[in-house]
Amino acid sequence: MTIRRVNLAKSAQKQLRKLPRHIVENLAAWVDDVETRSLEEVRKCPGYHDEPLHGNRQGQRSIRLSRAYRAIYIIKDDGDIEFVSVEEVSKHEY
Repeated sequence: MTIRRVNLAKSAQKQLRKLPRHIVENLAAWVDDVETRSLEEVRKCPGYHDEPLHGNRQGQRSIRLSRAYRAIYIIKDDGDIEFVSVEEVSKHEY
C-alpha cells in the first residue's frame, strides 16, 4: 500500500500554532515529501529518523523535527497518516 496522504489531528494543529517557525516548516517539508514521494520512500531518508515507538505508544511512529522536537503519527486503516501530536523532547535525552 502506498501512503501519500497526511492529516493533522486538531490537537496537533493547535500545538503547531505555539511552536517555533522552523519546527512548523520542518513538519510541512516532511508532509510535502510524503505526499510527493510516498511514505515508504521518505522513511528511507535518514535525516527524518522515522522510527516505531514502544510501550504506551506502541503502534505509533515518530519523526525528528529537530534535536528538541519530534512529531508522532499513526497510520490509519484507510492508509492515511494522522499526526496525533508534536512533542518537545528534552535535550538531556540525547
